[in-house]
Amino acid sequence: MLTFRKCNERGHAQHGWLDSYHTFSFADYYDPAHMGFRSLRVINEDRVAPGRGFGAHAHRDMEIISYVLSGSLAHKDSMGHQEMLGPNEVQRMSAGTGVVHSEFNGSETEPVHFLQIWIQPASTGTPSSYEQFKFDPAEKQGRLRLIASPIGGDGVARINQDAKIYVSVVEEGRELAYTLERERHAWLQVISGGVTVNGAELKTGDAVAASDEDELVIIGNDDMSEIMLFDLA
Repeated sequence: MLTFRKCNERGHAQHGWLDSYHTFSFADYYDPAHMGFRSLRVINEDRVAPGRGFGAHAHRDMEIISYVLSGSLAHKDSMGHQEMLGPNEVQRMSAGTGVVHSEFNGSETEPVHFLQIWIQPASTGTPSSYEQFKFDPAEKQGRLRLIASPIGGDGVARINQDAKIYVSVVEEGRELAYTLERERHAWLQVISGGVTVNGAELKTGDAVAASDEDELVIIGNDDMSEIMLFDLA
């Protein structure tokens, strides 16, 4: 079964310095029909004005992943990390027992555009931790590049949940197939461009949830379309 979430159905917050689209309920946007999917709780598409950002604030018991699409994101947290994140980099912060952090646009002249993802952890009260890595964009061209999993590894963030996250850039006419194991679920988010998923056309910002499906067949409809795929218990 495929369930679609169109881009224009998402929650939207415009604060001047922040232009944010919420796939699921978040902050002042509340929709009881869209509280998340399986362990996936938040997908926010954020555009932050130069020199602006999210001041220091606290989280606990949440797996938080940031994925920059353009620009740079400056990170600082109570664990002592002070980092800059750019395109084709993945940041994973396990809030665990509690962490205070800030995320600011790292440029005074250019906006930053990124995805903020929250995944509910499999267990609570674990130590807070941080991970960041960069990968070659060629690794996501025409194939699904794993960026997070419960095992982690070289160039793969380790998350406290039975979930895997992939990114891919699909050329027009190119086909990718992803097999879903029994009792697994998928969420596919179109970051840019357009794709067809099991015969249904999706455009930038659209998403589809898949349950009781054996396979997802993804075909690129535009020159270079980027997607993010979640494989969830």
